[in-house]
Amino acid sequence: MPALRHVPVALSSASVYPEGAAAAFEIAATLGYDGVEIMVWTDPISQNSRALRALADHHGLDIVSIHAPTLLLTQRVLGPDPWGKVDGSIELAHEVGAPTVVLHPPFRWQKEYARTFADGVAEREHDSGIVLAVENMFPWAARGRQVQAYLPHWDPVAQPYDHVTIDLSHTATAGSDAMQMVTDLGSRLSHVHLADGLPTTHKDDHLVPGRGSQPCAEVLAHVAGSDFAGSVVLEVGTRKRPREREADLRESLDFARRHLGQAGDEPVADVDDPAS
Repeated sequence: MPALRHVPVALSSASVYPEGAAAAFEIAATLGYDGVEIMVWTDPISQNSRALRALADHHGLDIVSIHAPTLLLTQRVLGPDPWGKVDGSIELAHEVGAPTVVLHPPFRWQKEYARTFADGVAEREHDSGIVLAVENMFPWAARGRQVQAYLPHWDPVAQPYDHVTIDLSHTATAGSDAMQMVTDLGSRLSHVHLADGLPTTHKDDHLVPGRGSQPCAEVLAHVAGSDFAGSVVLEVGTRKRPREREADLRESLDFARRHLGQAGDEPVADVDDPAS
């Protein structure tokens, strides 16, 4: 049986929110992650390539991806123009050596952006050499009804994107079949946001993997045994549990390593060990 490819396991800086990028690097290095994904937001360091490179060098970690500021709370980050945000994220990725930019599909009110989105993504991938991995989202709930909040759709599987990010908290919120999505995407699956969720909550849970209903272990096993060339990024919500943050992120890393077949790798550092 051929050996499994070593899939990098990185920590999203969103996992330490409201702390910033500097805290993400410190925790990732302490716990033994392979790298960091930078969520670009109001934290000035997240927008500063020189500062990010210095942190990466200091902690000996790769920056595996840049998450473009395409969330509601980052509508003014890198300017108000949606393509400007994407282009700024691509430039940042080049400057820090990140091979991938993660971005969300347009909001439904961004009609002009949505009209050119698929073609614009393809053109920028071709011109930049950076993978633009469009992330699966979910319908919004309003007054007990589902609302289509994204164009052309929240589900990227049927869209003409060459590269896709699967977020396993979003599949829970959407009620999607995550394994079917992964299978249907095939080689288009380029990036994984690892988290868990519960479909009964109608919100984006971003739980520690293994604490929800999603097939996190199965997705990781599939990725490890395929020709997947991207990274697995832990995007776990810790804002409401700051005292348990390091324990939750250690548990998340252990889960990822185990189900990627990396349990024989170097042990994860114990943050309570003064020698670590």
